[in-house]
Amino acid sequence: MKAIISVSDKRGLVPFVQGLHGLGLEMYSTGGTKKSLQEAGLTVHGISDLTGFPEILDGRVKTLHPKVHGGLLAKRDNPAHAKELKANAIDHIDMVVVNLYPFVQTVSKPGVTLDDALENIDIGGPTLIRAAAKNFPAVLVVVDPEDYGWVQEKLKSGGVSQEERRKLAQKAFQHVALYDTAIAGYLRGDGDPFTQELTIGLTRLQSLRYGENPHQKAAFYREALSGDGTIASAKQLHGKELSYNNILDADAAWNAARDFTEPTVAVIKHTNPCGLASHNDLAEAYRRAYAGDTVSAFGGIVALNREVDMATAEEIRKIFYEIVIAPGYKPDALALLQKKKDLRILQVPLPQGKIAAGLDFRRVTGGMLAQGYDDIAEDAKTWKVVTKRQPTSQELEQLAFAWKVVKHVKSNAIVLVKDKSLAGMGAGQPNRVVSVHLALRAAGEKAKGSVLASDAFFPFPDGPAMALEGGITAIAQPGGSIRDEEVIQAADKAGATMLFTGVRHFRH
Repeated sequence: MKAIISVSDKRGLVPFVQGLHGLGLEMYSTGGTKKSLQEAGLTVHGISDLTGFPEILDGRVKTLHPKVHGGLLAKRDNPAHAKELKANAIDHIDMVVVNLYPFVQTVSKPGVTLDDALENIDIGGPTLIRAAAKNFPAVLVVVDPEDYGWVQEKLKSGGVSQEERRKLAQKAFQHVALYDTAIAGYLRGDGDPFTQELTIGLTRLQSLRYGENPHQKAAFYREALSGDGTIASAKQLHGKELSYNNILDADAAWNAARDFTEPTVAVIKHTNPCGLASHNDLAEAYRRAYAGDTVSAFGGIVALNREVDMATAEEIRKIFYEIVIAPGYKPDALALLQKKKDLRILQVPLPQGKIAAGLDFRRVTGGMLAQGYDDIAEDAKTWKVVTKRQPTSQELEQLAFAWKVVKHVKSNAIVLVKDKSLAGMGAGQPNRVVSVHLALRAAGEKAKGSVLASDAFFPFPDGPAMALEGGITAIAQPGGSIRDEEVIQAADKAGATMLFTGVRHFRH
């Protein structure tokens, strides 16, 4: 039996090959893999010994040869194939152990050049994998070091079954598909992301006990080219395993908190902010966020865009939360939070540049919707004042904060803000008037003197009229309704100010 071994990921390689050597396999290898095996005292031949042809073009061409691919692709039960192999002095190759150049790791490094990226596009490796996987009934293909142990045991005890070979082949094709997807994504760069053909490259981070409900199976995956600064790159410092719903809520919380430049705390329940506040003192920001809805905060998710200090940790530990997320923790603050047995503690670095890269996908039956992320740069000073009264500088500052908050609330979304704190919120309602009603009810007395942001225009003046009666003084909304004039008149009648942003933030 002959095997070709050429891997970039060398985890567990030497003991695996030692086991194969004990089974009498004749092994051929290339480059760094060959060197590693020889340094471990194992007998391994160069690919040139198999092909009778030297490696050329700085190693770009070494396994692309008929004596390699003929030996992999020949059908063992086909007499014509056997005759051709004999005529060309080609032997069967029975096993391929290959994984690919570290393309994703290379292009993720700061300052990587196109030449560096191109040099890390593997050609021979994918070809070997595909050839072996195509002929999996006769050729074992192993791409994942996690499979070394059980494959070795199976070979020792009588062989790998057809179904097991099939699973290895499936994994092999998926390995190559993920690799090609990462390359295509890199080469696409900042060009048109909506190409005619599109694949998504995902690597499983963990299996989950279940999905949104116990009868649904689930797992958590990470995109191949996703950077740091996302929930998919979070490091768990404490607590039990994350659930499907935990991850959804944590993502919403982190996206909300990191969208602000000032020290900010977001408290999330069922992917909606029930509390959100900014303040120079992080502990005070937390207290204000918690005060936004003390009932809903129980069992929620807390995200902070600053390192958690002891004062903030002491406040957080007073309430039962599922998860706390921050870019870092002071040692004493972390130790204090870790005393809460069931609290999951996540650390996520603040992202550099845009909030998210790539595309935002939404599954529909039979297909996918794809769009860019809602991370448009906005400046409240460019908004159009449409009422007789101009906003005060304080109102404009509060409206800018409210407008950033409302983009994180499910539509129809209404938020009331006071002192850079979420005072009341109405989310996900079939009509905007109900969202206004819910926001006013949640805010109570805090509604008086607050400002309002609406994620989309008011189609009728009834919503703004209700809010104005509740005591709000300023409104930010996109504008664009055929009844805009009626809405403006309602604000003028109440002596309020209203600004049109010209942008909407639907979040379905």
